[in-house]
Amino acid sequence: MTALIRPATTSDVLSIHSLLQDYAEDGRLLERSSDEINERLRGFLVAEADGEVCGCGSLEIFTRELGEVRSLAVHPSHHGQGLGQQMVDGIEQMARELGLTRMIALTYVPGFFRKLGYQIVSMESLPEKVFGVCVACPKFDHCDEIAMQKSLTDT
Repeated sequence: MTALIRPATTSDVLSIHSLLQDYAEDGRLLERSSDEINERLRGFLVAEADGEVCGCGSLEIFTRELGEVRSLAVHPSHHGQGLGQQMVDGIEQMARELGLTRMIALTYVPGFFRKLGYQIVSMESLPEKVFGVCVACPKFDHCDEIAMQKSLTDT
């Protein structure tokens, strides 16, 4: 089954929220409300198969140079089909078109991002993320995610 990677629309918000909620309940992603998804909808891509959203991911912009891959999730029935990589590729393309030169990801699956050219970095090397977003996170004092970074100018 082939999935189409496309920009998210307002009609996708509830499907994105549902998918992210499943990941949040498992502790694999931080929860995002439907309102937050709607507010940041322009940064979201979805994977669609047979008219259903089966994956999502978003671009969060921190500075003129730095963006983050956020809310990357693929429905379990579509794992192993390359949708995560296709969405990261699309998010990186969006970032390049906006002039960003560096991408980060906070993840529990560093092997996935390593295959896409990301390298592990210290959380302290990302003050834009830590002081812009992480300070409001319930896991701030005991973060267990792995920070990774990729230069968009090397590709």
